[in-house]
Amino acid sequence: MAPPRPRSVLALDVGRRRIGLAGCDPLGLTVTPLPALARGAFQDDLDRLLALVGQRRVAALVVGLPLDAAQRPTPQGIHCRRYGLRLERALVALGQPLPLAWVDEHASSWAAGERFGLHGDRSGRLDSAAAVLLLEQWLRDGPEPLDSALSAADPVVPAAIAVGGRAGVGPF
Repeated sequence: MAPPRPRSVLALDVGRRRIGLAGCDPLGLTVTPLPALARGAFQDDLDRLLALVGQRRVAALVVGLPLDAAQRPTPQGIHCRRYGLRLERALVALGQPLPLAWVDEHASSWAAGERFGLHGDRSGRLDSAAAVLLLEQWLRDGPEPLDSALSAADPVVPAAIAVGGRAGVGPF
């Protein structure tokens, strides 16, 4: 896959307790871990994410999608997919649609723990470090995010998921 065009992006590593967050500058040169979001009610998550989208002038979202070795969504992958689509629909309803891309996050938390020395971290730093890896992978390999109208009709089935490469697994 070709690298996507540069823009300010917010990457989400969706978990059941926290959402790891990372952002990049509009040129896609600098990836920064952001404080993880402690999960609450969806509306609370949305309000906090909307604030970040505005502050950082986010132009696209990247969501990690855990796939198994056969490139099928794991149970957590299905949860992440539903969360990403729900977030996308909520942003559209609020008049703030953002294109959305998916990156295979298989083993991203392990890779982040290795790279940043965060194994066993429960503060959220590991979650955001995993989001950094997702965003770095997306910046290298894509895919280009889909506009809301194109991905909203996309069901949660393996054949319908266009995903970039594995986070934390790259040419270096």
